[in-house]
Amino acid sequence: MDCGVIPLPPRSGGEGFRGGGVMRSRRPVPRKKDKRVPRARSLRRAMTDAERKLWWSLRELKIEGSHFRRQATIGPYYADFACHERKLVIEVDGGGHAEEERIAADEARPKFIVSHGYRVVRFWNHDVLKDSEAVMATIYKTLDGEADAPHP
Repeated sequence: MDCGVIPLPPRSGGEGFRGGGVMRSRRPVPRKKDKRVPRARSLRRAMTDAERKLWWSLRELKIEGSHFRRQATIGPYYADFACHERKLVIEVDGGGHAEEERIAADEARPKFIVSHGYRVVRFWNHDVLKDSEAVMATIYKTLDGEADAPHP
């Protein structure tokens, strides 16, 4: 006599999974770790007031192909802001960049960046903080190709 137990249907070998019932895990492809990334992150967190103000303006810029990145790595260097699509780097310099020992150190970086096809635009912190409209107008004209990249 049957005691009311209903047997389970036979397994088809794949309920809930595609490909024979075996669930495979995806392992990420191992990448070579870029040692510059932690430094770039810390520079992004420690932005100056001028860099922060300019960043908010650059985020609102409405020119096609003008996506800027903060503390972008170009070779061994960090650009304050870089638009890779338009090959434009924007540097915001404080008073420390006017000191003699810093001037010599700052000469190699723009040469390297320019040698990789970028244009470099430099502004003083003071200009960004006090006359941001003029700074953004210069950036807009440089992106639009109306002006060469100025140097302060």
